[in-house]
Amino acid sequence: MSFAETSRRDFLKGTGVLVVSFTLAPLVASCARGSAATRTLAPDQVDAFLAIDARGGVTVFSGKVDLGTGVRTAITQIAADELDVPLELVTVIEGDTALTPDQGVTSGSLSIEKGGMQIRQAAATARRALVQQAAQRLGVPAGDLVVKNGTVGSRSGGKQATYGELLRGRTFSLKIDSQAPLKDPASYTIVGRSVARLDIPAKVTGRFTFMQNVRVPGMLHGRVVRPPAIGAALRSVDEASVKSVPGLVKVVRLGNFLGVVAETEWGAITAARQLRATWSPWAGLPDESRLWRHVRDTAVVKNDVTSNVGDVEQALPRAARRLAATYDFAMHTHGSIGPSCAIAEIKDGSLTCWSASQATHDLRRQLATMLAMPERDVRVIYVEGAGCYGRNGHEDAAADAALLARAVGRPVRVQWMRADEHGWDPKGPPTLIDLQAGLDEIGRVLAWSSQFFVPQGGTGAVELLAVGLANLPGKTGLNPGGILNDMAIPYGFANVRTVAHRLATTPLRPSWIRSPGRLQNTFANESFMDELASAAQVDPFAFRLRYLDDPRGAEVLRRLVRLASWEGRASSQRDTSDVATGRGVSYVKYELYRTYVGAVATVEVNRKTGALRATHFAIVHDCGQVINPDGVRNQIEGNVVQTVSRTLKEQVTFDRSRVTSLDWASYPILTFPEIPTVDIELVDRPTDKPWGAGEPAAAVVPAAIANAVFDAIGVRLRSVPFTPAKVLAAIQAGP
Repeated sequence: MSFAETSRRDFLKGTGVLVVSFTLAPLVASCARGSAATRTLAPDQVDAFLAIDARGGVTVFSGKVDLGTGVRTAITQIAADELDVPLELVTVIEGDTALTPDQGVTSGSLSIEKGGMQIRQAAATARRALVQQAAQRLGVPAGDLVVKNGTVGSRSGGKQATYGELLRGRTFSLKIDSQAPLKDPASYTIVGRSVARLDIPAKVTGRFTFMQNVRVPGMLHGRVVRPPAIGAALRSVDEASVKSVPGLVKVVRLGNFLGVVAETEWGAITAARQLRATWSPWAGLPDESRLWRHVRDTAVVKNDVTSNVGDVEQALPRAARRLAATYDFAMHTHGSIGPSCAIAEIKDGSLTCWSASQATHDLRRQLATMLAMPERDVRVIYVEGAGCYGRNGHEDAAADAALLARAVGRPVRVQWMRADEHGWDPKGPPTLIDLQAGLDEIGRVLAWSSQFFVPQGGTGAVELLAVGLANLPGKTGLNPGGILNDMAIPYGFANVRTVAHRLATTPLRPSWIRSPGRLQNTFANESFMDELASAAQVDPFAFRLRYLDDPRGAEVLRRLVRLASWEGRASSQRDTSDVATGRGVSYVKYELYRTYVGAVATVEVNRKTGALRATHFAIVHDCGQVINPDGVRNQIEGNVVQTVSRTLKEQVTFDRSRVTSLDWASYPILTFPEIPTVDIELVDRPTDKPWGAGEPAAAVVPAAIANAVFDAIGVRLRSVPFTPAKVLAAIQAGP
């Protein structure tokens, strides 16, 4: 191992890191401009992930970012424990494309499972190298050395050296060794223990720097004037209509992209509202009242067979009883509490963009393509945004800011407003599912068949709004996310076929929202499992366990029976009260290879008004090794709250031209009095690898609620959201 002569202090001084402080006055930015060209970002190098200064302080460079999920805290724990240094000596830098390696999009509950484990292996490699270096320096065999609090010393005492003394400000210049031994989990003192979230104190005291709080010197303010219809073309602009706006700098037009830049934010808002423009008519959206007919009639590009076991076509006709049901799941907006925001600056031929994007490295590539710049001349710096969980408008705000900054030659901040966020962020696409199954004479499942109607596309970057409006390079196809996951089922039926009909189009620009596809698919699968259990007159827990050949999954369900104090039932309880109470179960093995979750929901249904409330959830959760139990509980609770909101209330509305659910009145979300209580049991497996916890618990919520409603009043809800009108219609239609 060789150590290169670069101190962490000198390195950071030359990287242009933005330092911000929040006060009652505007945030002030101070940064030393320079180059990070000497820093390796190669993901096979220890130096890409770690730096240790002369005082023993550890900096971790993470391509995965904290979205309010506690990832920063968990990564700090992982690095501190693997290196044997105190937690307070570890600093994490996230999502800066000039400083952090590209670890992929922060999504899919992979931040710890993949990103964190890369950092753990880098730390293990570094620790072994430092021990070897200490052995040479101290003249003590490496096997006789121990590490404690960043100090390597002899087991018998005496000779010792700190990490800082061993490195002396140098870099590692060392490849990550996948065989470098990790610590024995039994010796962990930080991992597996609840650590208070590092970001919470600053957030509750108003000192945290969100993206919306960032300011840079010389910054102007921009707003984009959106078309009155999604596909409208800009015919004319009357720039004289805004000449009276104080501090107006420029009206910017590029094709159908229309924006204004002003010295103040209010000036930009005023100019955007006052600017007169003429647009062509456009009415290309389907009739909202016929959305599901439209989805079913959309051209199919291809069929993805996501599972095929046995022979469903032969088995179904032999069934003594056949069941069929159709489920649909509405379009959702991200509904970020803090609308998207970004700052862009083009200086000396290079673009710097501050963004809350979950995919800063992808955004870097998109901005470079859009502006026809070399990727090396684009830097994206992550700053946490006030709400995300998916590809919302952050990237689009960044593109807006970049175009406006190029037009005026100064840094420009673009702050979206509520109508921008609700109206123009990409949506979780509508999902339609047809299910069939057959039972034999004694209620055993002979066959299961499902068909999903979902948009074509993959998980690549979502096209930037500005690219389409300004007709710039960077156009992409549909990218709804990895929505095929959990179409296949975890149950061992003899005959199973699950097919995704990939549709050529979808009404609104799609992207991923928390647990994309897994949420919709598990809703249908677990609701239909409940329907089969009821038809077979078998308790829903016993019915699932009958077909679950997975010891960990079975353990989750058995623990859930105890946690929820479940009383077995072969059919709906059918509470006859005006406000009926019921309980329902749901289960998922996330993506069929990781994180097991079981849930029991308790609901109250008002028979007269149709009002539905989820009052309580019991959750058993197995994500392997738990890094921070408190953090995992945070994530489970957040999943429940957000998904109850999506299940009971949320739905994008639109007319033939545009989205119409542009505020919290037309797109309501769960309120504080409506939040359910949650009991959680974590199945910690310290010797197993950790899996994700950011999404899986969301997947079980809709079906648990739907099944609880059936338990309460004996009717099925198959269309999300479960609004009072839909509940009343189901009651009137009967079982």
